[in-house]
Amino acid sequence: MRETTIERQTGETRIYASLCLDGEGNSTLSTGIGFFDHMLTLWSKHGLIDLTLKAEGDLCVDGHHTVEDCGIVLGQALAKCLGDKQGIRRYGTVFLPMDEALVMVSIDISGRPFLACDLELPAANLGGFETELVEEFLRALVVNAGLTLHVKQMAGKNTHHIIEAVFKALGRALDEATSLDPRVKGVPSTKGVLV
Repeated sequence: MRETTIERQTGETRIYASLCLDGEGNSTLSTGIGFFDHMLTLWSKHGLIDLTLKAEGDLCVDGHHTVEDCGIVLGQALAKCLGDKQGIRRYGTVFLPMDEALVMVSIDISGRPFLACDLELPAANLGGFETELVEEFLRALVVNAGLTLHVKQMAGKNTHHIIEAVFKALGRALDEATSLDPRVKGVPSTKGVLV
């Protein structure tokens, strides 16, 4: 089983995460931000990732530090679970509809962090969650996991639907990219390493 536990404490947040890549999509979440918990539940369910995440942050300021630091911790956990990336498929791409919204998420577990995020979110806030934090979460995840990630909104007018499609697609694309393929000997790179 590819699983790990990470703890991070700063002057702004205290975070505990337990993550299993080869799970069933079970999650226990408590970040203090209901909408964010909902999105991470979807990520876990659709990515078949077992996830426990407990975060305490300076929500009296805003959600930025909590959301970004959760991205850091989850990225570190993914990197630790993947180790030297032996036998993984490496790539995953998903087009996911959510009512009128359609989102494409494409991942390369390359070891080279890069985020291209093309979203137009009509609402600035959903249930106390600042929607601009979607990109901050993704950036923190990408940098700490060593992913190349492209997120593109193809259609959509409802902010909740768009963001929900992103997190579901992210889970499914990550499941595809991290899946082990018995035909892959070593790592899927002519370099012999994914860094």
